[in-house]
Amino acid sequence: MPRQVDYESRRRRIAEAVCLLADEHGPEGVSMREVAARAQVSVGAVQRCFRTKGEMLLFAVDHVGERITERVRTRLAAGPDRSAAAALDHAADEIALLREEHRAEARIWLAFVAQAAVSESLAGPLRAGYTALQSLLVRLITEAAETGSGGEGAPPPDPQREARALLALADGLTTHVLIGHLTGREAEEVLRAHLSGLWKRLGTPHPR
Repeated sequence: MPRQVDYESRRRRIAEAVCLLADEHGPEGVSMREVAARAQVSVGAVQRCFRTKGEMLLFAVDHVGERITERVRTRLAAGPDRSAAAALDHAADEIALLREEHRAEARIWLAFVAQAAVSESLAGPLRAGYTALQSLLVRLITEAAETGSGGEGAPPPDPQREARALLALADGLTTHVLIGHLTGREAEEVLRAHLSGLWKRLGTPHPR
């Protein structure tokens, strides 16, 4: 058991090194030798954990996705008695990666997204990550709709459609902040305005 724990710990350490290098040079600029140097392990140690660079990048993609998803789950678990609307508000905030402390993580995620446009092996795990986040948003929107009164004179929102729109908006805002088109505060205002519209359609009081 101790040997297995050490192996997984080393894989995560290597994944962190991959992320740092991907942030600096993009995924295409990552090499096993540079990763070994950044992780302060031997090249052989990297190769024992990952047979190829592609396998190493795939693990790093999953690592970043799991980190984001785990933060969302932790934030939701911190307030189990809050309303579904408040939970959705917090989930959207985490997914958008708009805060300054998540800026490096946002750059890494989008670097992998850009590479995935020409690499199906990377696109698969990213699609799975987006699917998991979308499913979480669908659940929260469904719960909020069940507790809301519904928008006056309007058909009930489709949770699947609303989740797709919210996820796409959060992703787009991340990009706009990274390239300097919007400030973090401006992006947060856009996200809040979108959520306010959703609360109205659901007939749910705004949680903030």
